[in-house]
Amino acid sequence: MTDDPELYIGLISGTSADGIDAALVRFDQDQPRLVHALTHAWPDALRAQILRVAQDETTLDLDAFGRLDVAIGQTFAEAVTALLAQSQTPASKVRAVGSHGQTIRHRPTGAQPFTLQIGNASVIAEHGGIDVVADFRSADVAAGGQGAPLLPAVHAMLLNTPDRTRVVLNLGGIANITVLAADGLVFGFDTGPANGLMDAWCLRHLGEAFDRDGAFAASGRVDERLLATLLDDHYFALPPPKSTGREHFHLGWLDARLHAVSASPADVQATLLEFTARSIATAIDTYAKDAADVLLCGGGVHNPVLAHRLQELLQPRELGSTARYGVDPDYLEATAFAWLARQRLLGLPGNLPAVTGARGARVLGAVHLAPR
Repeated sequence: MTDDPELYIGLISGTSADGIDAALVRFDQDQPRLVHALTHAWPDALRAQILRVAQDETTLDLDAFGRLDVAIGQTFAEAVTALLAQSQTPASKVRAVGSHGQTIRHRPTGAQPFTLQIGNASVIAEHGGIDVVADFRSADVAAGGQGAPLLPAVHAMLLNTPDRTRVVLNLGGIANITVLAADGLVFGFDTGPANGLMDAWCLRHLGEAFDRDGAFAASGRVDERLLATLLDDHYFALPPPKSTGREHFHLGWLDARLHAVSASPADVQATLLEFTARSIATAIDTYAKDAADVLLCGGGVHNPVLAHRLQELLQPRELGSTARYGVDPDYLEATAFAWLARQRLLGLPGNLPAVTGARGARVLGAVHLAPR
């Protein structure tokens, strides 16, 4: 247990909804350092509901929405309790929790742009006894930004190398890149799907939440006709800043493109992996041609088949994990939301307008006070 007063907790469940990542983070001279972390499992029924809503497979009336918001908040609160217990840290030692929540819609363009992350922050504050900062993306969207990605500022803080262009590639449900340019410029965007489509296809055909070690994909062959159809989606032609999610790339989107091909489930999985790798490589070739290396983080770092294919496509760039530089690839996102909570309490901006496209730097998040 540490007596450091600069302790924060970061919580995130990403587009894969494969668990709530919780990170206890200490700040030394403004630098975030991971103290302890865990992944808290979703109850199966709740995860299934989250995925149905996020993929637009079901609609919610107001009562159902309210119940889901609270149920997600309760599960986030359980993650806080588990993290404090495992790390033997009293709640009184933690300044605040930064809760990303669970994204169920992300529509940052149009006449009424919005982004919606749920997981009732007041419930987390009440159960955990710690102030909670939540709703980090809305202020950026209100300022004309995409509300995503928000990690590049932390990537730059922890992984920047002077006079060398580097890419940080986050492989969650959606893939996003941060380009740390040699001249100091930082920018990034969502490249398209990472694990999300592969996970959903694997669940449908194997009953497994993800493709362990990429074995399902490795058992099939790429269908070039299907691959070309997938890569023809209009999202890939859009210039950054841009962001996307399950509300665009979901099983219904895939099913609509399967009618014209005859491929086995394993071949579809192999094609989805190639689709992920190709869309990422194209984005890096287009916007970070001079990158010397690419550092991986997120759940996809544990898929050796995907990592190997990325290495082939990204040569001669060096491919590695953020762990090589002392940054845990599994909990970098959760660490970032601890940092964002601290920024909010200090009254400092959390977004990078060059990344999100917002009209300017904005203080992000709303504060929910714990009982005193």
